[in-house]
Amino acid sequence: MVKGLESVLIYSKNPKVMADFYKDKVGLKLTNESIMGEGDNEVEVYGFESENKSDIYIVDEKAAGGSVGTTGRIILNIEVDDINSETQRLEATGARKITDVYHLQGYGWVSTFEDPDGNYVCLVQVKES
Repeated sequence: MVKGLESVLIYSKNPKVMADFYKDKVGLKLTNESIMGEGDNEVEVYGFESENKSDIYIVDEKAAGGSVGTTGRIILNIEVDDINSETQRLEATGARKITDVYHLQGYGWVSTFEDPDGNYVCLVQVKES
């Protein structure tokens, strides 16, 4: 069962500039500024987290394997209660699958699909607290 929008990820060449725009101009409250990964794989992450669970994260595009161009630049994370059954259900519709289910430590499980405009839609089953 789909639970709702869990978060939106925006990949950027200049994540700090993007975060400053959303903080200083749009007026969102920056609640998380961190580094994800290690060594050469370190990337900046800026979070605008909310109590209603529709968070926005701005992430250095290196986290997506380099320049993302227009495809995969915006990612909608849709929270589900059973990642495997929902991934199978979406596959059965003919939606284009980008990744199989994988585990993201400290977060949960994810599978990625592409919408008709090339944006990514991730099904996520977040880790129980």
